[in-house]
Amino acid sequence: MARRVRGSGQAYSRKLKAAVHLLFFKHHRLPGVRGWELRQELGSEYLDVLDVLDGQLKPLDLKVTRVLDDPDLITEPTRAQLSDARFYITMRGTIDQKTAKTIGWRIDDIAGLAVTVAYLISKQGKSPRVEVEKILAEKLPGWRTKMNIDRYITEGYLGEDDRGTMYLDWRTRAEIDQKQLVDLVLGFGRKAS
Repeated sequence: MARRVRGSGQAYSRKLKAAVHLLFFKHHRLPGVRGWELRQELGSEYLDVLDVLDGQLKPLDLKVTRVLDDPDLITEPTRAQLSDARFYITMRGTIDQKTAKTIGWRIDDIAGLAVTVAYLISKQGKSPRVEVEKILAEKLPGWRTKMNIDRYITEGYLGEDDRGTMYLDWRTRAEIDQKQLVDLVLGFGRKAS
């Protein structure tokens, strides 16, 4: 695997270290980094470096995640699409409730995000903000509803266009297993056989 990255062992090590620094830390207000920034720092073989890094992160239950700007892309992405894609580190598996309390979000904020994402999935990924606020207000106090939605937008989980339509943004596509969320919501309340 390491043979795909050209150059000496020292250069290879430097590229892996640079990739870790770029991917683990927040740049501007969002985590991760764009493909063009990785290519600029690591060279044209940045995707090979990311593959090697992903293999090294596997024992830590972490992975390098790529999120394209176009969520509906079915074919292999082009160089331009990879250049605009966002790359960052996510967990491979899930976390338990005890660990979830230590990630900097209140448990009701996480629940609010889950409700919001599940609602938007049920509406084919888009809905007017007023409807989203109405659904979330059933679960959270009114003053927290707007604050949480704004936080979800700021953190990259949701987006809002100029007409006030909310949609699932890049971070939801990267971090949330939407199929599993829907299965959990649909299975809630069912009695175990």
